[in-house]
Amino acid sequence: MFKFLHTADIHLDSPLLNLDKYDDAPREEFRSATRRAFDNIVDLAMRETVDLVIIAGDLDDGDCTDFHTPRYIRRQMQRLESHRIRVFIIQGNHDAANNMKKAFRLEMPDNVKLFSTSKPETERLEEIGVAIHGQGFSKREVTEDLSQSYPDALPNYINIGILHSSCGVHDQHDTYAPSTVKGLSSKGYDYWALGHIHKHQTLSGPNPWIVYSGNPQGRSVRETGARGCVIATYDGERILTKRHETDVMRWIHVTVDVSDCSDALSIQPMIHSQLSTELSKAGDRPLAARIELVGETGSHSELVRQADYWDAQIRESVLDQFDEQVWIEKIKFQTRPPRVALRESDSALGELIAGIERPEIAAAAFEELRSDFEKMLSTIPTDPRLAREEIDITRDEVCETMKSDARDLLLTRLLNSGGDA
Repeated sequence: MFKFLHTADIHLDSPLLNLDKYDDAPREEFRSATRRAFDNIVDLAMRETVDLVIIAGDLDDGDCTDFHTPRYIRRQMQRLESHRIRVFIIQGNHDAANNMKKAFRLEMPDNVKLFSTSKPETERLEEIGVAIHGQGFSKREVTEDLSQSYPDALPNYINIGILHSSCGVHDQHDTYAPSTVKGLSSKGYDYWALGHIHKHQTLSGPNPWIVYSGNPQGRSVRETGARGCVIATYDGERILTKRHETDVMRWIHVTVDVSDCSDALSIQPMIHSQLSTELSKAGDRPLAARIELVGETGSHSELVRQADYWDAQIRESVLDQFDEQVWIEKIKFQTRPPRVALRESDSALGELIAGIERPEIAAAAFEELRSDFEKMLSTIPTDPRLAREEIDITRDEVCETMKSDARDLLLTRLLNSGGDA
């Protein structure tokens, strides 16, 4: 029997994204988050008495401006060595060999193996019958499938492959060292320890296990929810896996339906309630929250007209309620005016809304809108960050979104002007 811990994408000492934009962000506490998450990994490895720690790339976020990070890494490796835990590391796209002048240059203790970046290497651990295969990145832009050069499984060993790779399709990550489940499975290994994709995923298992450990600490609002690592145990017959949480603060995206709120003040208790639930789910870790207010509500006009005021009010109320346990990254006001209630009201505005929603009038208005939009598109360059399908007005879903947004904008302006068009 033996156990190993699989982690990747630690990005040590990297800043959490967008904190510098906000004066009220708890920078000091959040800045140390990746390092404290790695402390948790080392503590977990010692507590669980694992035999091996596998780091599948991007231990570092890039080269260091000084030796503080490398010295910290060496201290953690020495802690693991004191518990007779061996460490196997490959480099990924962020800590590729040609990008590192200082990191990995300090001499590491004897328990650490840094795999070659020029060819696959195999380490045999005869005492536990394990063969570990790995190769790191020699440069950031690796476009070939490195796994194709890995050797086939060694007979009479438990074979573990370490790879930093885009296995399959992942929208939020650049493609590096692309591989496939079929190709990895063909090597005959028992476990593939993958890095690069920051979300924990099991692509195959148990024959073989192909696992992304995910990153141990979320670094932006795109990386919400629990983050951690994987401990795998070989019981003499099979490998069993278990995920462990290691993050020290957590990013969340909270959607609050305020349809039943008649005024903006009544929204705040709803936000507090959902944040309390999220804090409990996070084990009382500090939260960085993006709040999105949605729903058709009578408070829509007030929220839109005084968005800056209500943004500040909500932030202040959250600070009063939760102190520094919750920090608001952004508040998005995505509410809509209460169309049905307004349309059915006995008023001039209700009659106007009913009129513009008549199919023949709506269709004519939209054709004019479509024509104006086409003219506008022809005069401005397309933002390369914007997916073409999002502005393709030949698609029905795009047209429906435009109609709905235009109608809501008109209603909001009518409400704000007291019904005077």
